[in-house]
Amino acid sequence: MKSEIAEQRISNEILEFLESQRTLNLSTLDEDGHPYASYAPFAIGDDCFYILVSDIAVHGLNLKRNSKAAVLIVQDESQADTIFARVRVNYQISAAHIAHQTEEFESGLAILAARQGERIEQLAALNDFNLFRLTPLNGRYVKNFGKAFSITGNTLTGDSIDHLRDGHKPRKAAV
Repeated sequence: MKSEIAEQRISNEILEFLESQRTLNLSTLDEDGHPYASYAPFAIGDDCFYILVSDIAVHGLNLKRNSKAAVLIVQDESQADTIFARVRVNYQISAAHIAHQTEEFESGLAILAARQGERIEQLAALNDFNLFRLTPLNGRYVKNFGKAFSITGNTLTGDSIDHLRDGHKPRKAAV
């Protein structure tokens, strides 16, 4: 019972943190498999992120070619107690291109416009802008030294959240 309450508290913290931010950092893969870092304004809906990006943007083309990407949302430096422990959440994601003139496109666009303003609708009217749904596969939430949590599952707060208590030991793979 106690761990369920703690997990729900962390889950709520993650959602509150995500709601307090307006952009995400995005790492996509180019056609040669090299990473490319950028950012995009986002909105949350259906337990995933929605972004609207242009084909002119490298990350837009990369997402069309390869659905594997990563997202990082990080606290502003000016708000952090220490630069070494900024609050952040990152996810490995699967990106899906949402076709224009579909119910999901209209729904995702409405979610984005509600969060980011009317400019979204202006951009969406341009032929080179595309809507993507970024679905989390797993992630990690860090809120300070010794307060890191793995997020397992295909939602923003996962099916489970586990406190990483094993200290600074070598890992086989990072999340």
